[in-house]
Amino acid sequence: MKKVRIWDLPLRLFHWSLAFIVIAAIVAQKIGGNAMEWHFRFGYAALALVAFRIVWGFVGPRYARFSSFLYGPSTIIGYMRGGKAALQQHLGHNPLGSLSVFALLATVLAQAGSGLFANDDIASEGPLVKFISKDLSDTITDFHKDVSGTLIYILIGLHLAAIVYYAVRRRRNLVKPMIMGDDEVEFDAVPANDSAATRLLALVLLAACAAGVWWLINVQP
Repeated sequence: MKKVRIWDLPLRLFHWSLAFIVIAAIVAQKIGGNAMEWHFRFGYAALALVAFRIVWGFVGPRYARFSSFLYGPSTIIGYMRGGKAALQQHLGHNPLGSLSVFALLATVLAQAGSGLFANDDIASEGPLVKFISKDLSDTITDFHKDVSGTLIYILIGLHLAAIVYYAVRRRRNLVKPMIMGDDEVEFDAVPANDSAATRLLALVLLAACAAGVWWLINVQP
């Protein structure tokens, strides 16, 4: 077995930061009251992180790029059926895991984005509510609470179930590589570029995404 760098440091930090922020946002929402200010802040942070991940999916190292885990329907179905595609060890995201990645990114983006226009009819409202009507804000709020909010819970549950399934049935630890960055393979593989220059690029891109979100939430009518 050979150790190969699969997950670059920026991607790993993104993964664990987003996990923390989503959980923290849920907790703040459950507490309510003054904690809703933190709920909004965590939402802004989630929006910046997802924006960074989307950009990183095009310019990041090979296993972080969307092109490395954009599988066709036949490959995904074959993997789920346990055929030849399932027996092949996929570096990075496997065909089924790729669906989880795209679903989570889309759902968190929808959740954080809709939160910008949501309101609670009491004291809290998103920074962009001023640009739309009250009826439209109420509709977006319902989506934020009942649709994308519910999907978040479902996808988190599926994500955790997948980790347990791979650990028990396929004897693969999916958590360790996302912490350490390296995975063990039985064949020669090209490692991901995790150089200092790559990490600096990620920092610049994240700062730009954070600045973009800051500008967005501070737009004046």
